[in-house]
Amino acid sequence: MLLIAPGARAVIRDEEWLIRRVDPSADGGRLLTCDGISELVRGRTALFLTELEDQIEILDPAATQLVPDNSPTYNASVLYLESLRRRSVPSDEAIHLGHRGVMNLMPYQLDPALQALRQTRSRILIADAVGLGKTLEAGILTTELMQRGRGKRILVVTTKAMLTQFQKEWWSRFSIPLVRLDSIGLARVRNRIPANHNPFNYFDRSIISIDTLKSNLEYRNYLENAWWDIIVIDECHNVAARASETGLSRRARLARLLATRSDTLMLLSATPHDGSARSFASLMSLLDPTAISDPDDYTPEDFRSKGLVIRRFKKDIRDQVSTEFKERITTRLHAQASPAEEAAYRALLEVPFTQRGQYKAGQQTELQRVGLQKTLFSSPAAALESTKKRIALLEGKSDATDAERAEVTSLHKLREALLVLADEPDAASFSKYQRLLVHLRSPESGWTPAEPKDRLVIFSERIETLHWLREHLAADMKLKANQIEVLHGQMADTEQQELVERFGRLNDPIRVLLCSDVASEGLNLHYFCHRLVHFDLPWSLMVFQQRNGRVDRYGQEHQPQIIYLFTDTVNEKIRGDLRILEILEKKDEQALLNLGDPSAFLNVFDPDKEEEKVSDFMVSGLTPEQVEAEMDATANDEQSNEADWLMELFGGETGHTAHTNASSSGETSVSNSLASISEPTSLFKSDYHYAKTALTLLNQDELLCQWSAEDAEQVIALTAPQDLQERLRQLPAEVQAANDHYALCADPKRMAEAIETARQARAEEESWPQLHYLWQQHPIMEWLGERVLTYFGRHKAPVLQSMALQPNEQAFILMSLVPNRKGQPLLVEWQVACRTGSGSFSLESFDTFAARSGIKAGGLPNRGHSDALETIIASMQKALPEAVHTMRDYILEKQASFSAALEQRLEGTLGELQRLQNRQMHQLELNLAKQLETVRRGRFEQRSQQIIRVFDEYRQWVHDTLSTEPQPWIQVLAAVCHPQANNAGA
Repeated sequence: MLLIAPGARAVIRDEEWLIRRVDPSADGGRLLTCDGISELVRGRTALFLTELEDQIEILDPAATQLVPDNSPTYNASVLYLESLRRRSVPSDEAIHLGHRGVMNLMPYQLDPALQALRQTRSRILIADAVGLGKTLEAGILTTELMQRGRGKRILVVTTKAMLTQFQKEWWSRFSIPLVRLDSIGLARVRNRIPANHNPFNYFDRSIISIDTLKSNLEYRNYLENAWWDIIVIDECHNVAARASETGLSRRARLARLLATRSDTLMLLSATPHDGSARSFASLMSLLDPTAISDPDDYTPEDFRSKGLVIRRFKKDIRDQVSTEFKERITTRLHAQASPAEEAAYRALLEVPFTQRGQYKAGQQTELQRVGLQKTLFSSPAAALESTKKRIALLEGKSDATDAERAEVTSLHKLREALLVLADEPDAASFSKYQRLLVHLRSPESGWTPAEPKDRLVIFSERIETLHWLREHLAADMKLKANQIEVLHGQMADTEQQELVERFGRLNDPIRVLLCSDVASEGLNLHYFCHRLVHFDLPWSLMVFQQRNGRVDRYGQEHQPQIIYLFTDTVNEKIRGDLRILEILEKKDEQALLNLGDPSAFLNVFDPDKEEEKVSDFMVSGLTPEQVEAEMDATANDEQSNEADWLMELFGGETGHTAHTNASSSGETSVSNSLASISEPTSLFKSDYHYAKTALTLLNQDELLCQWSAEDAEQVIALTAPQDLQERLRQLPAEVQAANDHYALCADPKRMAEAIETARQARAEEESWPQLHYLWQQHPIMEWLGERVLTYFGRHKAPVLQSMALQPNEQAFILMSLVPNRKGQPLLVEWQVACRTGSGSFSLESFDTFAARSGIKAGGLPNRGHSDALETIIASMQKALPEAVHTMRDYILEKQASFSAALEQRLEGTLGELQRLQNRQMHQLELNLAKQLETVRRGRFEQRSQQIIRVFDEYRQWVHDTLSTEPQPWIQVLAAVCHPQANNAGA
C-alpha cells in the first residue's frame, strides 16, 4: 500500500495537498484529510478515499528541487523550518504546550495529562475535589493531544448551566474553539446546514448539554454516525449507572454510546461514584470495557495499571498552591424560633399521616413527617406549598377514609400556622430570615449592596423559598428588581447561562444570586463573590462540598466566607432533628481540614442516598449524639470502610495524605511534574517574533492582509483575508469579529487581564475577550504556518549559506516520520546529513547543527543570488539522493529497534487482553451457573458474543496503533553550504 503519512505532501487531482490526517476506511483503503496548498485549493480542506482516486503522487524526497532563498537574513527559510518544527508531532510523554495556557500553572494540574499520555490511548477519569480546576486540567491534556495530531474533532458534554463557562474557559485560555449547541446554537446551525445533515459533522469542535442529547432521539442517530478524536463528559457522575436502578438510565445509555465514538475519553467529576462497586465500574467500563469482569466484585488491581483514574483533595496539593487557596471563614448564625414557628412545629408533629387510606404509626408515617419537615426547615413558603398539595390530593379523592379526613383536618391546622409565617408582610416571625437580615446589615458583615465587587450567593433547595427570598430581600435590603435574581433547574439553558454570565460581570447591577442546587455543580461564582449563605442546610455532605466550592475554589482572591443559618427551638423532637443537620455541617468542616472527602462520614457517596440516610436518622429516633458517634465510627473504621476501598481505587493511600498520584506506573510525584515540561527549541525569540516575521514576509511581494504590530505590547492586529475568513467560520460566533479585524497578544498576563475585563463587560457580545491569545494553537497562527509552508512552491527546498560551515561542507536538513497503521505519527526525527568534500554523509541532530551553523531568526546574512550560488546548488542537487539514502538507512535502523520495542509492548498488551477476556468468560459462567440449562445457554451465547466483540475491536485498535508502517516517510527541508564552496563533492 502507498505510504501516506500526516505531514506528507501529495498531488491529488493535479493539485498539491498537505495531508493532515489518515484514517482507515470501510473499503479497505484510507480516508485522507487534506489542506490545499496550491493556488486553486489554498485554504480549503478536502477528504479523499484512496480506493477511489486514480492517482495519488507522494513526492519523492530525492527529487526535491533546491532553490535559492532571496529573503533578508533567510527569513523565508527560517520561517519554513520553524513552521515545520511546530507541526512535528511529539511522540513522547512530556508536556510541550499545555502548560503555556493563560493560567497560573500549578504542578498538580499537569498530572492528569502526564498520566493519560502514558496510555496507549488516553482515557481518564479526572476526579479531583471541588474547586481544583478540572476544566483547566482537561484543557492541558486536550492541548497536548492536539499537538500530537489527535485532537482535530472534539465534543464536550456538560450541564446546561455550564455550557458558556466551559466554552469560554477553553477558548480564552487554550484557544480551543467549541461551538455551543444550546437551544439558540442548534437553531443557528440548522439555518446554516442543509436539512437532514449531521450537525456534529458540520463543526469539528462543539459543546452540548447532556440533557439536550438525552431528550432528543434525533441526536442518537447523529451520534452513531459521527466520530471524534476527543470526547469530554463533564460532571460524569450524572451518566454513571446507579445501584438503585435495575436498568440503565437514558444518560447512562448515551454515555455508553459516546464512549465508542472516540479514541480519547475524559470524564470529569468531583463526586464520581455513589459508593457502589457497580456504579464505579460503569464509569471504568466507559473508559475501558476490558478492565472489569464483574461489576459487583472487583479490586483495584483489575485496572490500577491502566492509569484510568486520578483523584486529589485540597489537602493533598495545598503545599503547591498555598498562596492560591484562601482559608475559609465559617460563620454560624443561630436564631431562637418565634412563637409562630413553635406553633407550626407542633402542628406538623400532630398530623396523622396516612398511607393507602389508613393511619398507622411507624416508620412510614415518620418518613412522611420528615419529608414535610424538610420543607419547613427551608421556609414556611416551601412548607405551605407542600401542605396545600397534600390537602388537594386528599380532598380530591371521592372515597376518602375517616383517617384521611382526619389528616386533612390536621393539615388545615398546619396550613393556618404556616400562613401566619408565610404571609406576614414583614416576616417578623420567620426567625432564621430575621437573623440573616441582622447579619447582612451589621458592620461585622461588611457587605453592602452598593459594592459591585462584593456579591452574595444564597443557596436553598426549594424554589418556593428562593422566590420568597427574592420578594422579601429586595424590599428589606432596598434592592432594585435587577439586583437580585433566582437561578434554578426549571429555567431554559440559555437563561441559566445568561444569569451566570451576568453574575461574573462587574458592570452588571446584580448583587444577590439566589440558587437552587442546580448551581452547585461546576459553576464559577467566585469572581466578585466570596460570601455564600446556606439559607437551608443541605441533607447531604456532598452537596455541602459542591455548594461551598462555588466560591471556595482555585482563583478566589478573598477569604471565602461561608454562612450557615440555624434555628433553635424548645420542641424536643424538632430540636434533635435540627441538631443532626448541625452535625453534618461540623463534619463538612472536619473533612475539609483532615479527610478530604466528607462523604466518608455517611459512606453512601450519593447525594440522594445521603439525604435518605439523614432522614433515616431522624425517623429512627437516634439522638444527635448517637448520630455523630455512628458517623465518626464509619469514617474511622479502616477495616470495613468503603471509602478506604474507593481511595484504593483512586490510587491514594488509605488513611494518609496521598502525595503520590495514580498513574500507569503508580508513581507520579509532585516533584517531577514540572520536570516533565519539554519546550522544543525555537528558531525565534517568541511567538510574537515568529508571527511578525511571517506577516512581513507574506506581505512582501503582494498584499496578503492589512496588519500592524506593537512591540511593547506584543500585540498583532490584522484584517483577515478571504481564505482566513473561511477558516474562522468554524469558530464560535461569539469570537468571530464582525469586521474581520482581530488583535492577538502574546503576553499571558495581559491576556489574563483581558479575560477579566471581558467578564466584567455589560453586554453579552463584549463578554468574550477582545484580545486573542497569540500562541501556536490559535487558528490564525496555524493559518500563518500553512501560508509559510507554501512559500517555496511544490516539492522545493531552500538553500542557505553560512560562513560557520567549512568551505567544502554540504548539509541537508531532513525530517523523517514513521506512522502507525492508522496513519498517526509514532516516530519523528529531524537530522542533518553532512559531509565534507566527497566523503560519506553522516548525521547530526538538527538542534546541534542549527546552533553551530547560526540558523535562527536574523542569524545569517543573505548574500543574494549569484552565478557561484547556482553552481553550488547544482552540485548539491546531485548529492541530494545520497543524503536521502543515508537518512533512510538511519531511520530504518531506528525503526527496527523502535518496532521491536513496540512489538514487545503489543505482545504484552495482547496477552493481557487475552487474560482479561478469559476472566470475563469465566465470570460469565459463574454468574449463569445456577440458571436453567435452556436459559443459561441462550444468555451465555448472547453475552459471550458481546465480550468477544469488545475484545476483538480492542485488539484491532491496539494492533493498528502499535504497528508501524514498513517504510518511513522522508522530507527534504533545506540545504546549507558555505558561500565559498569549492564543489569538491560535485
